[in-house]
Amino acid sequence: MLDLHFVRENLETVKNALNNRNFPIESLDDFVRLDEARRRIIGETDKINQTRNASSKEIGALMQSGKKTEADQKKAEVASLKNEQSELEKQRDEAEAKMRDLLSHLPNIPQPDVPVGADETANVEIRRFSEPREFDFEPRDHVDLGESLGILDLERATKIAGSRFAILNGAGARLERALVNFMLDVHTTEHGYTETLPPFIVNRNALFGTNQLPKFEDELFHLKDERGYALIPTAEVPVTNYHSEEILDAKDLPKYYTAYTPCFRSEAGSYGRDTRGLIRQHQFEKVELVKLSLPENSNEEHEKLTANAERILQLLGLPYRTVVLSTGDMGFGATKTYDIEVWLPSQKTYREISSCSNCGDFQARRMNLRFRRSGGAKPEFVHTLNGSGLAVGRTWIAILENYQQADGSIMIPEILQSYMNGLEKIRK
Repeated sequence: MLDLHFVRENLETVKNALNNRNFPIESLDDFVRLDEARRRIIGETDKINQTRNASSKEIGALMQSGKKTEADQKKAEVASLKNEQSELEKQRDEAEAKMRDLLSHLPNIPQPDVPVGADETANVEIRRFSEPREFDFEPRDHVDLGESLGILDLERATKIAGSRFAILNGAGARLERALVNFMLDVHTTEHGYTETLPPFIVNRNALFGTNQLPKFEDELFHLKDERGYALIPTAEVPVTNYHSEEILDAKDLPKYYTAYTPCFRSEAGSYGRDTRGLIRQHQFEKVELVKLSLPENSNEEHEKLTANAERILQLLGLPYRTVVLSTGDMGFGATKTYDIEVWLPSQKTYREISSCSNCGDFQARRMNLRFRRSGGAKPEFVHTLNGSGLAVGRTWIAILENYQQADGSIMIPEILQSYMNGLEKIRK
């Protein structure tokens, strides 16, 4: 959430940022109106306080001089002022609550070096790894490959759960498990992350903290439960909220966490997009990376986090490119985002496999996550960062398509073979 004082003092900057993000700036008109009302109420309350303080002194003087009747009249006036003050304070609280609600719907402000643009067409490629493989046969997509090998079953998944679900069998299920273990091993041993296994169900406070609520209510799978629980859309939610409502010691930052979880998304409004196969599922698996950083170090930590995610693709020998998202394409809570896109031969294009974002203090404000520097300094908000390290299902897809052979078999990347009990090739 944006800082109320920053918005008040930098209205034009915020308006420009919202405009660059294709967000309606009219909402700031309500903010200005509420802020003016709040300031007026505070001014009136201060005047009443001054009057009450002066009246209290008068009452004391009247009582000392034996003028009880006049003192009682003055007390009645003070009581009336107290009631008036209580009403004004109620109006002030209502205005502040509306301002907080309004701020909760505003996206984060992009960093100055983020490319300005309306959508993904304004994204800027910054690097590539490896050249896509040249096939001497027509490459098949992961659905044809998986079904022909008996490792992917979409039909029975639809029978059991519905569309946009999948069942992996045999070597396909083992490959998914191998990828999870491989990713966690790399991030914990090479990159210094602490592995954690969080709840897969969270409450509304946690969802608000990582800005899924209120904006993305329809994207969630809600439990029919009076406690307001929902299935997690990403491990970012429980892991980033791990230290919510805490004050950390500056010397303990940065903190690095990695977690494997299933993820659940309703994909509201996305029907008709990527309906074939595993690209866009209601349930999928992901290894998440989360960092808590000092403000002055968060941009550097963002670069390192992105490199950590890229390292997985490098070790797997999968071609990819990294792009910086434009203002019109970046996520709600991010100040800057890198997307890592893996090459899919069947589509002859790069597709997102990881989104790595620096959220600044946006999420920390929502979850009241702070730190304190030495010497008894005033607590400050930490900076939070997150990214997929990687989306496991899309990595599964990329391996099938990039390592397919002319006979329909799939070579297993050498680095994964030990995780596959020595299996070198998936074949019929």
